[in-house]
Amino acid sequence: MPRFSVVIPVFEVQGYIRPCLESVLGQRYPSADRLQVIAVDDRSPDGSGAILDEVAARDPRLTVLHLGENVGLGRARNAGLEQAHGDYVLFLDSDDLLAPGALAALEARLAETDAPDIVIFDYLRLHWDGRRTPNRRADVLSGAPSGAFRPADHPELLELLPVAWNKAYRRDFLTEHGFRFPSGYYEDAPWTYPILMAAERAAVLNRVCVLYRQRRQGGNILRTVSHRHFDVFDQYERIFDFLDGMPDQEAARSWRALLFPRMASHYTTILDHPSRLPDAARPDFFRRAAADYRARLPEGPRTARAVGRKEALLARGGTLGWRGYSALRRAARAKAAALRRGRRTAARAARALLRAYYRVQRLMPLDPGLVLFSSYWDRAPSCSPAALDAELALLAPEFRRLWVVHPSHAKNVPAGTRTVAPGSRAYWRAMARAAFVISNVNLANRVVKRPGQVHVQTHHGTPLKVMGIDQLDYPSSRQPGDPAQLMARCDRWDWSISSNPHSTEVWARVYPGRFRTLESGYPRNDVFYRSGAEDVLRARRRIGVPDGALAVLYAPTHRDWERGYRPHLDLDRFLAATPENVVVLVRAHYFHDAEGAGSLPASPRVYDVSRHPSVEQLCLAADCLATDYSSLMFDYANLDRPIVCLLDDWETYRTVRGTYFSLPDEPPGHVARGTDELAALFAAGRWDDAESAVLRAAFRRRFCAFDDGRAAERVIRAVLLNEPDPDPIVPLDLRRPAPAPREALAGRRPEGSVPHPASGTRAATR
Repeated sequence: MPRFSVVIPVFEVQGYIRPCLESVLGQRYPSADRLQVIAVDDRSPDGSGAILDEVAARDPRLTVLHLGENVGLGRARNAGLEQAHGDYVLFLDSDDLLAPGALAALEARLAETDAPDIVIFDYLRLHWDGRRTPNRRADVLSGAPSGAFRPADHPELLELLPVAWNKAYRRDFLTEHGFRFPSGYYEDAPWTYPILMAAERAAVLNRVCVLYRQRRQGGNILRTVSHRHFDVFDQYERIFDFLDGMPDQEAARSWRALLFPRMASHYTTILDHPSRLPDAARPDFFRRAAADYRARLPEGPRTARAVGRKEALLARGGTLGWRGYSALRRAARAKAAALRRGRRTAARAARALLRAYYRVQRLMPLDPGLVLFSSYWDRAPSCSPAALDAELALLAPEFRRLWVVHPSHAKNVPAGTRTVAPGSRAYWRAMARAAFVISNVNLANRVVKRPGQVHVQTHHGTPLKVMGIDQLDYPSSRQPGDPAQLMARCDRWDWSISSNPHSTEVWARVYPGRFRTLESGYPRNDVFYRSGAEDVLRARRRIGVPDGALAVLYAPTHRDWERGYRPHLDLDRFLAATPENVVVLVRAHYFHDAEGAGSLPASPRVYDVSRHPSVEQLCLAADCLATDYSSLMFDYANLDRPIVCLLDDWETYRTVRGTYFSLPDEPPGHVARGTDELAALFAAGRWDDAESAVLRAAFRRRFCAFDDGRAAERVIRAVLLNEPDPDPIVPLDLRRPAPAPREALAGRRPEGSVPHPASGTRAATR
């Protein structure tokens, strides 16, 4: 008996059906051998049917039904449903994708909620140009109960997109009620709404399980101008007939009152849409909609505010109602066009005013006590700028500290932090007046470096991949833009921060400019030498890592040639081959932190930490780092803990992106070429053997040269306080990083780096 049956209707999707099938057949979960996939070839005139047969010949879990005639989406789904034998049935459109880990997460959720009638899950829209946009009503899912519940108690479920493919259905529940899809357009509505009304127990899986493809051309019959949009009336008649036949008419009245405004909104949406109804058919559609409106108007008063002008005209009906609706529609289009023109004009005027304001502010004196920080293109405070901010508060609290933070990241800003939004008047004033500007990336081209103003470039990692003008030799990589503009941005730097001689050499060559290099170490790495056992244990507790667990921080970087997030570590396979005490903290690259969770298996051994505010705290919590080409390996090496590298595509990465040295030849630890090799290192205990320690020691000597826990202090004293640093770098052999978690758990509590003989007077100044 299959655990899941996935029904996929297929019509004219020869360019999409293969990845669709792969997204389903490639799912890994405990009962993956009990998967039934039913692809229904709805007499597709292209090569889709042949592709189905080809894949079915290789994978017996795929059954192909070739229909003798084209019957449409609803009846094609019914044909697949007749062949479904799984405990639960899912529907997937043939140009969409099932997200990695979706079935594993669904199976876990079913176990948690004791086999509900339906499970509703999330989706995101996958646009043809690579953009990914979330479900606009994801809040309905996040606000649902944690366990199973009665849909009647949560009528907000009706606000979700009424589609068949965002749910898993208990097959016996479908059979008991005889649910089937009707023919015609809008067939999902008379399927979705009655199922919600009939279900006794529902549950929510609050994670992305479907990637809903938004095709550039075609693929959505609802955007086709046609008289078939009149089918919507038959579909709602089916829904209200279902309500009339419900045994519990009190519940039916409640549902009817909730469904009525959805129906009215659906009708007006079709009326207003420019690409659905022929213009000549709109009056007839209005008359049908008005008749339905008056016939199904629920009992009880409805306020004018709740009804709105469009519904009021539907209620009026007749020729006068249509004339009023048509006039309202024309007025709305004219107003929208005027607003668009007005917004463009206002935006141009606002930009001109801001440019003038910025020019005036640049004529004002610099504010010697103002320091402006930013990190990662105006995300929340983090990285070396955040470490410098904290150190400045200790060493020289008389300075006023201000951060540039985009409003979308405001929720992650620590309490008490003063911020300005990029592009605002406050932003341009601060950019013009601040005596010091500190960032780990380049600032916008429109920023003008003033005489006397000091710009500090902290960078955000040691370079393995080629950077700056060296990227011009690798045209397939993410290019730095116009080289002249890049050099103009670099010419604003007064200081470039370095953590090792390798970085010093690279920055000087790839960003040729007049800046001074400060070989201070990276401020963001100070925490590794200033933290003790309690800090390590606290970091683990905040994530929820059990005391006896071996925590592996998996932090891959992005690939310039890959669009979106594609995990290179098969977590299901890795977990199955490693000891039970191994847990994985998954840190997706910040380019993809919104997508990382959608690809993770539902396992208590996997922690999604992609949006954790501090990667340094994650490093403190981890027993081992597993990465590929991320610069995090250079920072983590300061902790003198094991590092393993998953280099499954090294040759491609080196060729396309370019690197400054051969990582397989000079690794920080053992190298694995795939998931199985990586898992074998942990299964055999080799992740932390003597060979690993030798490799790590050589790596640390080369790349941890200046990091000794005092980088932020050196930068503050040299740049902001104009004080020389009398203390040399603490030798590598004398540094004492934070204890490893197992040492902290055993009660060993070294208190950080060995004090420097000349540091007594410095501590007294804090």
